[in-house]
Amino acid sequence: MRRELPVRFREGLGVQLPRATRLVMCFERRDDAERVLAVLGKRLERFGLKLHPDKTRLICFERPARAQQQGKGPDSFDFLGFTVHWRRSLKGQWVPTFKTSGKRLRRAMDAITDFCRDRRHEPVQAQHAGLVRRLLGWYHYFGVSGNCRSLQRVALHVARTWHKWLTRRSQRSRLTWERYQDLLKSFPLPPVRVYVRLW
Repeated sequence: MRRELPVRFREGLGVQLPRATRLVMCFERRDDAERVLAVLGKRLERFGLKLHPDKTRLICFERPARAQQQGKGPDSFDFLGFTVHWRRSLKGQWVPTFKTSGKRLRRAMDAITDFCRDRRHEPVQAQHAGLVRRLLGWYHYFGVSGNCRSLQRVALHVARTWHKWLTRRSQRSRLTWERYQDLLKSFPLPPVRVYVRLW
């Protein structure tokens, strides 16, 4: 949906309205969901809008049985860069949790690799400032409870990739992993942090 603008608002006098293009509707009964899905398309057509056929679906996202000890819930879905799925809490109950979707995770890691490769000859201070900005932006968006593993994967990827491209600044680089750890004391990367507690 990146370049699609199915809904346009008249924005005047400095007022900007958010674009409401993504929606998740939850129902307790499947027949209610099917009835709303059948009517929703017709209702939107009255206003010149339509549902995207590839991005509109009906899934079963019910809580797994209490007796089920292993495995996952019946289904999961991606929404705004997160994969929503069922997981056991520390108290042993099934709760819906959010984790970074695989596509967004790979795209972020590729972007970090490109950044470190393209700017490897810049001063270390400039590289550090760019990496800190990117990591903090990632933590602020994806830093929700239950998503620490994805945040840690990105942080570890940043640390390893920065070391890799710093050692390739010259053929005589002596930046061993131990010296790189000393460099990180002077230019620390922000630690993983959860900014939003959902439950």
